[in-house]
Amino acid sequence: MRALILFTATVCAQPGVAVVEKIAGKVGFYSSTGERTSEVKVGTYPHEIVRSLDAKSLYITDNGILWMQYAGKGGNTISIIDVATRTKTGVIDLGEYRRPHGMAVHPSTGQLVVTIENPDGLLLVDPQQRKVIRKFDVQGKSPHMVLFGPDGKRAYVSNTNSGTLASIEIATGKTKLIPTGRYPQGGVLSPDGKTIYLTNAESNAISIISTVEDKVVGEIQTATYPNRVAITPDGKTLVYSLGQKGQAVGFADTATGKQTGTVALNGQPLSLTLTKDGKYAFSGIQDQGRIHVIDVAQRKIIRTITTPMDAGPDPALPLEE
Repeated sequence: MRALILFTATVCAQPGVAVVEKIAGKVGFYSSTGERTSEVKVGTYPHEIVRSLDAKSLYITDNGILWMQYAGKGGNTISIIDVATRTKTGVIDLGEYRRPHGMAVHPSTGQLVVTIENPDGLLLVDPQQRKVIRKFDVQGKSPHMVLFGPDGKRAYVSNTNSGTLASIEIATGKTKLIPTGRYPQGGVLSPDGKTIYLTNAESNAISIISTVEDKVVGEIQTATYPNRVAITPDGKTLVYSLGQKGQAVGFADTATGKQTGTVALNGQPLSLTLTKDGKYAFSGIQDQGRIHVIDVAQRKIIRTITTPMDAGPDPALPLEE
């Protein structure tokens, strides 16, 4: 009986998730037990997903190209989904700007920044008026992921094919380039806002970047191909996906700057998201149609969500209150 109670409590503690199903061009909704409850059709080859500031809407980039290294014109929209009704309520037309990818929501205004790959750049978007406000020069190639710095005054963009992080002042558009490792991808801001941790996939390392000085101040060596990273609320532990031959989720101690362990996934993860309380990580294996749920404290897989054939799951966004 006690084991049953503990199992039930664990399941209930896990939130449902919205999964970007890249190949199918959908967002699938799954319960805490992994049951598929609904789906919403979005644009072609969607890549990333974020929640609005009021948590009532989801924004999904309709990139239009399966892999970033592929050539092609790509799509030019961001789909909007209402969280409560699980319906698509509209799109943001980006006009001449195509292949939108990474996004971040401004912590006070709710505006979006979104990277674009055709042409390379960063857009500031008003999701209420559904229009582009401004384009920023990232001064690099293949802008991939983006996050806001402290107070949302600066946006940081990983220029994947240039080996730099672009630090862009939102008010002026002024850009400073921060040299990083090879093939920078996802990053995360520490809870105190003083540090950005940025994955460098081909360097097998995470750069430690001071937001005060806007420069790299250290490095954490990791296992093979770190590509997405999150941080626990106490700021003590980094959790990151290890793609290609890495095929795992890794953990690092921010105090010592050392990798402390991995959990094997037996597949190549493309994504890593964390619940707000830092208890559970979600990592998508696109070519296997699976999302693994990892207990961060126990460092083990506790659930696997199976998506439909040819869904191609990428990021899974926890739907928390």
